[in-house]
Amino acid sequence: MSQPVQGPLPERVVSLSRARDDKLWAVIVALGRKRRIANIYPSRAAADADCHWREQQVRAYAGFLLSSNMPLPNYSVSPVRRADLPRGWRPLPALGFLRGQFV
Repeated sequence: MSQPVQGPLPERVVSLSRARDDKLWAVIVALGRKRRIANIYPSRAAADADCHWREQQVRAYAGFLLSSNMPLPNYSVSPVRRADLPRGWRPLPALGFLRGQFV
């Protein structure tokens, strides 16, 4: 025979604060007509910092990209919900486009 549960019951109701935590900030990369989520962050400041760093990397390799006839990727920051992430999504390396890992 089991004993009665003492103390508070486990929380089974989703709180509104948890529903709001579903919002993340994504660094979006656009290369031609293709757009992909490069990485996600819990704060806008972290996403902005990563976006800025990725743009610096592109500027550093701009001569190589242009001489290789490759389009320059454009980065932006946008809110995204965890539920909207593609199944099997993985972060993209900052210079993955140089190794053909964009697609």
